[in-house]
Amino acid sequence: QVQLVESGGGLVQAGGSLRLSCAGSGRILSLYSMGWFRQAPGKGRGFVAAISRSGGTTYYGDSVKGRFTISRDYAKNTVYLQMNSLKPEDTAVYYCAARYLVLTTSDLEYSDWGQGTQVTVSA
Repeated sequence: QVQLVESGGGLVQAGGSLRLSCAGSGRILSLYSMGWFRQAPGKGRGFVAAISRSGGTTYYGDSVKGRFTISRDYAKNTVYLQMNSLKPEDTAVYYCAARYLVLTTSDLEYSDWGQGTQVTVSA
């Protein structure tokens, strides 16, 4: 099992940027495919981005393509989500998640989750 802690959320104006971090402990994150998901008030959890163990494959949700970038730093055991051109509809709690070995975009297949970090984008 891996423990995940997100950070970097906050309040930003529309058009601004934030970088979320997800630090892992307990296991080496290079063994895991990693994903970012988000949940807005009154809505279900939605897929944002995912990255393979090698970092060579990435997937993005349609609403964030071209604006968000997922990356990982093996030395720091950390995964990042760079968010640019933020919109009010990006407002949500953002969660990172880990799945052993296999890359997937389905939240149901991720076994380990962080506590979430709030991102609020004002108009």
